[in-house]
Amino acid sequence: MTFHLQAVGLACERDWRMLFEHLDLQLHPGDMLQVSGPNGSGKTSLLRLLAGLMQPTAGQLLLDERPLAEQRQVLAALLLWIGHAAGIKDLLTAQENLSWLCALHRPATLEAIDGALAAVGLRGFEDVPCHTLSAGQQRRVALARLYLDSPPLWILDEPFTALDKEGVAQLEAHLAAHCEGGGTVVLTTHHSLQRKPTGYRELNLGQWAA
Repeated sequence: MTFHLQAVGLACERDWRMLFEHLDLQLHPGDMLQVSGPNGSGKTSLLRLLAGLMQPTAGQLLLDERPLAEQRQVLAALLLWIGHAAGIKDLLTAQENLSWLCALHRPATLEAIDGALAAVGLRGFEDVPCHTLSAGQQRRVALARLYLDSPPLWILDEPFTALDKEGVAQLEAHLAAHCEGGGTVVLTTHHSLQRKPTGYRELNLGQWAA
């Protein structure tokens, strides 16, 4: 599924402070965009704008040349969003969390879910309540969604949080492979990526500060 996501003259104000303005960007299949900048520069806000979770203060977001706000169902079919928090329910098991999350847009079989959990190193933890898992294991539960039948656009806020060295290397390789296969990744991270696909570029929001 191909798409063209574009920001034109984008501005974002939070708590009466303009974080950035006059921001232009384009995203195509194969792109990886790493959003960087100092704390408070609007990195998470930009990701939420691209994911349709916020409205810009000024400017436009376009999906295939049409306003993004008018295409929420189309965007939902394109998008996998994982925020800074793991976004899982403590009282549910790893398997139950993924079943619930997938049911919102792309239902998955238990076999596929167990395979995704195995891919992130959680074989044997399928039926374990998530409140008993470590922070790194909870992060892996959330990231297991990337190993299911997933949409092409991944927007990820600090996805490497709480991962060990092995987990970081595995996730880097998986993100690069997604882009090399025609997918798109937008992410924030303080981690210096070692594996970058051909379509990699960095956007430093400090350069767009108001």
